[in-house]
Amino acid sequence: MQHITIKNRFCCFVSVVLLLGTVAFGGDSTQPSKGLQISEDSTTGRYTITDGSKPVLTYNFNIVAVPAGVTGRYAVARCDYVHPIYGPNGEVLTKDFSPEHAHHRGIYWAWPEVTWKGEKRDLHALQGVFARPVKIIRKIAENKCAILEAENVWKWGDTEPIVREWATICVSNEKDNRRVIDFEFRFEGLVDGVTIARRGQSHYGGFNIRLSTRGNQKITTHTDPPEKSPRSAWACLAGVPPEGKEPVSIVILQNATNPAHPGDWIQYPNLNWLQPTFPAKGTAHELKQGIPLVLKYRLVVCKGEVDEAVMSKLWSEYQESKGDGK
Repeated sequence: MQHITIKNRFCCFVSVVLLLGTVAFGGDSTQPSKGLQISEDSTTGRYTITDGSKPVLTYNFNIVAVPAGVTGRYAVARCDYVHPIYGPNGEVLTKDFSPEHAHHRGIYWAWPEVTWKGEKRDLHALQGVFARPVKIIRKIAENKCAILEAENVWKWGDTEPIVREWATICVSNEKDNRRVIDFEFRFEGLVDGVTIARRGQSHYGGFNIRLSTRGNQKITTHTDPPEKSPRSAWACLAGVPPEGKEPVSIVILQNATNPAHPGDWIQYPNLNWLQPTFPAKGTAHELKQGIPLVLKYRLVVCKGEVDEAVMSKLWSEYQESKGDGK
């Protein structure tokens, strides 16, 4: 009987120690889970990807209202875009509802010339044609990557569906002070005769990147000459973001499988804008039924400045990857 009593007391002691250890050292009930996670705000329809306690980005799936004080023709409610993207120390790297260009919205995929039935409207500036949410197809968070896939439709006059869109965002673990974010888009016409083009078929349009203000901003672009195959195409915007203390670089990589690769690099330094364009200058691309247009890009968020040799290596690694951050 004495032996059993001691054993019971020992078991109770172990249970108490384990319970105290959970409280002190971070059990599920008291600490956020480690690794990549995707959380949904059901009220706003925003999906935020975090890595442990660090925010990485927010995808605005549902409609975001115009904030107070932002006015003008281009101050229009919008959805289907990424803002914010965060830096290594939580710096906000993108810009939304900028007073001078209220339609700019962080990272977004849109064209200023969408033509149908002989009429031209502007998905980029939110004039007459709009992307609208349908459903979230995938929401997966694993140890090495978090994947979010959304289905949207473009509506002509905000009523008639003309294009179906699938947008996939894949975030990888931070490694060597770098964060890989992959984007893949598929666009398919729902009606005949829809075309997309850059502004004036020669300026901006496609995968649009509007960043927050930078101190000591530096923009670098590179495209291999036509005789080289495959042609590497990478660029970088670096500088100190608002409330930051050190430079952050955003490296932009084009995928060599994109149609009309490589796209032109368009930059507006006064707007902290740098993007790869689609389609080719002087052309309009028709979005056909049953034949999706597929475009792929990778962003690499890096602590500090990155030299050209590293950017070239990042581009090569991207071409060899599966587009899942690996």
